[in-house]
Formats: sequence, structure tokens, C-alpha cells
Amino acid sequence: MKVIVVGAGVLGISVARSLARAGAEVLILDRTGPGAGTSSTTFAWTNANRKPDPDYYRITLAGMAEHRELAAELPGEQAYFPSGGLQFADAETEPWLTANVERLQGLGYPARWIDRDEASALAGGIRIPARTTVIAHFPAEGYVRPDRFVQNLLADAVRHGAALSTGTVVSISDGHRARVELAGGEVHTADRVVLATGRWTGELAAASGFDVPMVSNVERGSPVIGLLGYVRSPLDLRCVLHTPGLNLRPGAGAPAVVQALDVNPGVDPARPPGPGSDQAATIAARLAALLPDPGEVPEIELRVGFRSLPADGNPITGYLGERIYCVVSHGGITLAPLLGRLVAAEVAGDQREELLEPFRPGRFAGQAVPAPARPAKLGEQ
Repeated sequence: MKVIVVGAGVLGISVARSLARAGAEVLILDRTGPGAGTSSTTFAWTNANRKPDPDYYRITLAGMAEHRELAAELPGEQAYFPSGGLQFADAETEPWLTANVERLQGLGYPARWIDRDEASALAGGIRIPARTTVIAHFPAEGYVRPDRFVQNLLADAVRHGAALSTGTVVSISDGHRARVELAGGEVHTADRVVLATGRWTGELAAASGFDVPMVSNVERGSPVIGLLGYVRSPLDLRCVLHTPGLNLRPGAGAPAVVQALDVNPGVDPARPPGPGSDQAATIAARLAALLPDPGEVPEIELRVGFRSLPADGNPITGYLGERIYCVVSHGGITLAPLLGRLVAAEVAGDQREELLEPFRPGRFAGQAVPAPARPAKLGEQ
């Protein structure tokens, strides 16, 4: 079987690897290169923490387990770090955190309350703010270094025969053979095509006659916009950390990543905030307050990221036509290893995977789709 995977982000590369390992002839097409889109600007936290939808919770929990299994077999430098996660709440955010911990404990998700001394040992060189009232520890969570992860997945896919080519796909069509046309007029055919183009999925699907509802607005105030700060100064951070004003993720040899959710609505991608912006000052001040020396001014590079966000917030996985398969999700880092394996089983093995059933594209037919909420609460990103 020949399969073309359109999109070389973390989901597309993961699917391509699993297909190649299953014996398929795999061609990966991407207009810029591996991991250059959303996968390059992601908080990369592996979790099932704030997933109130039972089906989404179940698949993200399975995704966490898949990361642990994949890490034991995937060659290359370590890319997955099972560091655990901490959340600090103050008087205002304590009710949110308490309700979420109680909900998760009721589901059997590893979540517990800890004191300041234990939190300090787990977090590293981070000051716990005086206004902190409770601290929750989530030992099963972790993070990924996205660049290494994509590199490792791609290298393993290539080892199993997959090929990567650069080109802009302008349309995909169904028929006796699936057909992929590039901007220069070049055409590729295959037994199956997997559309894994992240936030561009809706646009490419529409150009090909398919309907994949995505949040496509990338103007100021859109929920797909997320501002990330990359900390160039040394930072002793040992786990994923959420505080009322700042989310932090270790860099594992690269710059640590920070974000302040409340600044996102004011970010204009047409005019990205620079070093002297209000957003930069806000993030730097909040980070400085968490450092051993609060007078230290951290060096932070800001980047605007764009989430891959299906219209209802949940993944979309399944056939759009007889030979065209779509996979797109917010939370792609957590889900990538699992979706890679399950999608490959459906495409190359003609199986129907039970975990994917709630996320078929057909669920949108004739339905009014509520817009997903913008991440704003403690423990979101």
C-alpha cells in the first residue's frame, strides 16, 4: 500500500512512522519542512488534566501511556520527560484547582496535595509565591522537547522506508486512486492520503471539496493565538509548573518556555510583540518574581504560536472520502504517539479503532458547533 501523508508536524510524522513500520510505502509532503508549523511553537505539556469531555479525557490518558511506551523504544536523544507537574493556587484560583483535583482523583488520575517543602524539591530553583494557598502535584504528567521529538520520529520513519519531500499541496481528490496536486502542477497518486496539516486543515480540505470545521481566525483575540516566551537566561526548573499568572515548562537543554494566558487576547499576529512591549514586560516581571533573586531580569524571546483548533475543541480523526483520511487535534503533542499508531491501523489495516469513534468528521453534519473556550484558567494552556 502506498500512502501520502500531507503535513510534517508532530501528528503527520507520527502517523508516517507507524505506517512505515507497518510496511506501507510512505511519502510525506510538507511545504516548509518537519516540525515548522504549530509543532515549533507549543507548550508541549503531556497531560489529561483539564479534559472534562469523557471521550477526550480517555484518549489523552491513553496518549500519556503511549508516550511512556514509545520513549522506551524510539531511538535518538531523549525527547520525552516524565517530570510530573505542579500547580500553585492563590485564594482566587484555589476553588478552580480544588474542584479539578477532586474531579481527577474521582477518575483515578494521579493527583495529590503537597506542602511547600516538597514542592520546592520538585520544582527546582523556583520561589513559591507567598500568596500561594494550596499546591497540587500531578506525578504522571510530563513534557516533550518538540524539535527532538519530531527529529526522532522522522528518523525512525525514514529508517523504515518513508520519504520526505517539500512542496505546497493545493488540492487532494478521491477516486480509484487518491490524487495530490502541488502548486507547481506536480501530481502524486496513492492508495490513501492522510491529511495532517494542523491549523491549515480546514483551508486545504475546503479547496478539495471536503468540510473540516476549524477555528481559522488568526486575528487579534482569536483563541488560536498563543504567545510563548523562550527564556534565554539559565533557569533551574525541573517540572511543568502552573501558577496563577504564568505557566512554565523546562527546556531540556533548550530555552525554558513560559506563557501568560491573560496576555493572549491582546496579541496581534500582524504586529508581534517585541522585547520592549507590554506583554514582554508582564511576562518578565512574573517570571522574575518566581526566581531566587527577584531583582534578576530574565532574557526572554517572544514568539507567536497558532493552535490547531477544531471547531468544537476535540480531535478530528477519520475518512473524509473513500481514500482521504483526516487527523487534526489541539493537544497534538500528548496525542501524537497514540494517534500515529491508531490512524495507521485504520489506514493500513482497515481497522476501526474504538478510541477514535467519538471524533469522526461526520459528527459535525447538520450540527451547530459551539466555539471552544479560550484557555484562561489555572492548569490550562
